[in-house]
Amino acid sequence: MKKNPRAVLAALAIAALMTLSAGLGLLETADWAVSDAWYQDPLLFDGEIVLVGIDQKAIEDIGPYDEWGREIVAMAIEYLNESEDRRPAAICLDVLYIGESDPEADAWLAEAAEAYGNVVTGCAALFEDGFVEGEDGEFFRDRFAIRLFEEPFPAMREAATIGHINAMLDADGILRHHLLTIHVPDGREIPSMVLAAAQKYQDFYDLGPVERPPTDGNGFWYVPFSGGPGDLWESISVADLLAGEVPPDYFAGKVVLIGPYAPGLQDSYFTSIDHAEAMYGVEYQANAIQALIRGDHKREVGDGLQLAALFLLLVLSLAAFWQRPVKVSTAVWLLLAGGWLGLCRLLYARGYVLHALWVPLGVTILYAGCLAANYIRAALERRKVTNTFQRYVAPEIVRELLKEGEALELGGKQVEIAVLFVDVRGFTTMSEALEPPEVVEILNRYLTLISDCILNNHGTLDKFVGDAAMAFWGAPLPQEDHVMLACRAAMDMVEGSEALSQELLAQYGRTVAFGVGVHVGPAVVGNIGSPKRMDYTAIGDTVNTSARLEANAPGGTVYISRAVADALEGRIRAESLGDTIKLKGKKDGFEILTLEEIL
Repeated sequence: MKKNPRAVLAALAIAALMTLSAGLGLLETADWAVSDAWYQDPLLFDGEIVLVGIDQKAIEDIGPYDEWGREIVAMAIEYLNESEDRRPAAICLDVLYIGESDPEADAWLAEAAEAYGNVVTGCAALFEDGFVEGEDGEFFRDRFAIRLFEEPFPAMREAATIGHINAMLDADGILRHHLLTIHVPDGREIPSMVLAAAQKYQDFYDLGPVERPPTDGNGFWYVPFSGGPGDLWESISVADLLAGEVPPDYFAGKVVLIGPYAPGLQDSYFTSIDHAEAMYGVEYQANAIQALIRGDHKREVGDGLQLAALFLLLVLSLAAFWQRPVKVSTAVWLLLAGGWLGLCRLLYARGYVLHALWVPLGVTILYAGCLAANYIRAALERRKVTNTFQRYVAPEIVRELLKEGEALELGGKQVEIAVLFVDVRGFTTMSEALEPPEVVEILNRYLTLISDCILNNHGTLDKFVGDAAMAFWGAPLPQEDHVMLACRAAMDMVEGSEALSQELLAQYGRTVAFGVGVHVGPAVVGNIGSPKRMDYTAIGDTVNTSARLEANAPGGTVYISRAVADALEGRIRAESLGDTIKLKGKKDGFEILTLEEIL
């Protein structure tokens, strides 16, 4: 890739496109889901938070919730504060007491809240995406402009600390962030009930101000959940509380959350710790309070820095994947994807939140894409090699040569093969009398005939040497009837040369003929040469003998050995020449036969 500027530009473009997709939010929903699953692990609550639920038992014992008087909660507050020196650190009412109702009940509730100074009651804001006027008189867009702010009735507002109970869902409908404070139109900063409760806890133990978590530009902070729906084991029914089944001392120094805890009260949300089961609002409040008390603050790392890291890692991964072996690519993919997920967990433990999906998804797509591209490229190269080799050898040889790490190594094995040599008789004399282009054309036509005869009979065309050629049968794969295949090829050459000679005689006034020799026996077949230059060929006495037979064969004649004749006994007609022809390197008595016909 380094030597190919176009490949580098393509890699940069792909990485930029994928980075842009992440930056535009196309991966947002999937990334949230993966990040939630990766980060949000249930932990143990510290036992500092207790839920007093307006649950199904309370509804059955006291009556329908919408018919409850405010005196019910007033009695609960008084009971919780019954022991003067063993009171809760905070009592949070996850309920909106908007407007006045029964005067006596309202007064009772307000007096109970004021008497002990540890009550936080809910308020809520209704937001809209609109334009608001700034301090300089200029209007600006505010996605969280407050259209309506609902507070408790006046006496309760004066008696208790107020904290907003807005649960703000992300775009995918999941609750994973918390709005720490809101600024109402009259200029007040209203803390969330979570923040107010944590501060009362800090005050109770004289721990100073709550350390506020980092927030984004809209005032939201990332909530690390301690437990999922139903994980907060310290939950008590309001009915059991009012019945005195739990002693007031049990709540000493704790944060007590009173709120809806039944399906029909419509106060539940899907949260980042569990997308499948809804969590009650008081459970969500408990998780957020727990995080503030622990000081477990998370800061979401800016997208700009993460997008830059994503782009860099994508470019590096492309360089690592492209035209690499599968093992190398897989190792790099696992290192990048797994390493990023490990880094996410490590930084999360230290208070930083990264996009868990961006890098693993990006490198996985590139990994799969490069594997596919490398496979296609290898297939094309394989086809190119196949097409090239098929000009010289049979398809069986091509498949053998393309076996990775096997046929392309130096070495060979001894097998029995049938070897054929063929030479064009009279070609040298003819070439002296014709122009070079004519010589080349005639030679090519003869060699085409030779190669067709060999390949049509499933032989391996070993080599051309000038106007001669060598072929063999029986290797690299065993062949049934390999001796007969060699003889059929030889006869096809002789018959084919007769027709070709007539054409050349008419066109150039010249003709030539083939001399062919066939022998069968053991030979070493394999890749012979050096690592940089090798030939797939056969060597040995069998090869030499076949060459000697061809060298002595007249034009239009096929010489075979006695070994060939014996192998095809009854299937051919051959005429023995005895030992009248002496072959170089052979002792007296080597019988030569002329192949006359295949029966």
